[in-house]
Amino acid sequence: MTVRIDPESAVPPYEQLCRQVAEQARGGALPVGYRLPTVRALAAELGVAVNTVAKAYRTLEADGVVETRGRQGTFVAPADSAAAREAAAAAETFARRAKRLGLNADEALAAAVEAVRAAYAS
Repeated sequence: MTVRIDPESAVPPYEQLCRQVAEQARGGALPVGYRLPTVRALAAELGVAVNTVAKAYRTLEADGVVETRGRQGTFVAPADSAAAREAAAAAETFARRAKRLGLNADEALAAAVEAVRAAYAS
């Protein structure tokens, strides 16, 4: 795993770490099941605070990029498992909420499409 933190960047270090690990995991440079360094070891290697790496690992886990297996460590997760489940759960929550708000299916889909376009445009 190759990660570099640019201290001069306007992007916070934990976001830089998240982006690089996610890109390497999704691009295949970090294979499924690869064990990431411990939080303390990576923090020492990168010269950042332990909390910075811990926050990045939590974010990556929430995004389905990695999975923590208790005391065994943090590993690259299969791309189609956690991320797909999380996206499906979010879509279901959205659909139920849109229905409660009185939107018909076409209106709900239009709102979802606009939200996705806006998110991917940035």
